[in-house]
Amino acid sequence: MKGLMNFVNSLVVVLPSSKTLTLSWNFGSMLGMVLAFQILTGTFLAMYYSADSLLAFSSVQYIMYEVNFGWIFRIFHFNGASLFFVFLYLHIFKGLFFMSYRLKKVWMSGLTIYLLVMMEAFMGYVLVWAQMSFWASVVITSLLSVIPIWGPMIVTWIWSGFTVSGATLKFFFVLHFLVPWGLLVLMLVHLIFLHSTGSTSVLHCHGDYDKVCFAPEYWGKDVYNILVWLVFIVMSLISPFVLGDAEMFIEADPMMSPVHIVPEWYFLFAYAILRAIPNKILGVIALLMSIVIFYFFAFVNNYTSSLVKLNKLLVFSFIVSSVVLSWLGQCLVEDPFTLLSVIFSLLYFGLSSTLLFVFMFSKKLFE
Repeated sequence: MKGLMNFVNSLVVVLPSSKTLTLSWNFGSMLGMVLAFQILTGTFLAMYYSADSLLAFSSVQYIMYEVNFGWIFRIFHFNGASLFFVFLYLHIFKGLFFMSYRLKKVWMSGLTIYLLVMMEAFMGYVLVWAQMSFWASVVITSLLSVIPIWGPMIVTWIWSGFTVSGATLKFFFVLHFLVPWGLLVLMLVHLIFLHSTGSTSVLHCHGDYDKVCFAPEYWGKDVYNILVWLVFIVMSLISPFVLGDAEMFIEADPMMSPVHIVPEWYFLFAYAILRAIPNKILGVIALLMSIVIFYFFAFVNNYTSSLVKLNKLLVFSFIVSSVVLSWLGQCLVEDPFTLLSVIFSLLYFGLSSTLLFVFMFSKKLFE
């Protein structure tokens, strides 16, 4: 018990922290709070959910209409997913601005968390068993068929048959329930890596010459997260379905697909990249590389130069291209949207590659 208390004390009390951490560093603490919130609300929902293709959609309606306070738990849970991705993207963009990829283990563990969260959110989306989520699962899982030799076998294994069915739903439900606990452990590992190196700061450094204890200064700063929670609660109660799709109110029909299949907003940029390439294999590779490319940043050893203004320009441009791609992801597959998707997909990879090369070669400029 004493060892556990010492461990917690080292994480959130006596931890040496830079004096120059702004509110941008609240994004990480907010993500931890949202993960705990999602696990709490999700556990409650799992008590009343039926992972059966004949009952899944009805059980969601039962939670909304019959279970005491079930509606508020469900509203908070699916809006909580959007809240998580809002702060996840803010956290990643902040890391790009301050070149946090110099902290290699922290960066790579964070990207792994991001990939797992994307998988987790996708599986949760399918559990509603509505028209849009059902057909989105058909499209996304079938992409795995491009894997050489084993692809079709993997798809059949995930489907537990020859199409998305009730067995697939049970598979997703079990994983959706278990993965968050793994995420909790991985987030703790992410924190341990961070605390062993120290955070980057607005000074673009993580040395030991401007440190203060984490408590009470940064406890007070993290209290500002309460304001975000208040806004989240109010927005969830006033406009709970504003980020949803109308097709999510229709029970899944395997015999008739929606006219226009659109994923949730936090996947739209990747969906636009996938649709921009007519070839299925190349499209899936581009989809995967839209995230994997950021792993390569951790293989560069550069702790000396940062070229801050150029870096900020490139990151701002990258954010703009990502936002435009997200908008294009929900547009119809027709001109001029198809052409714009190709242009901004090239811009997305061009800017991320330029960020990497600037980071790689800026050290040589100063040698």
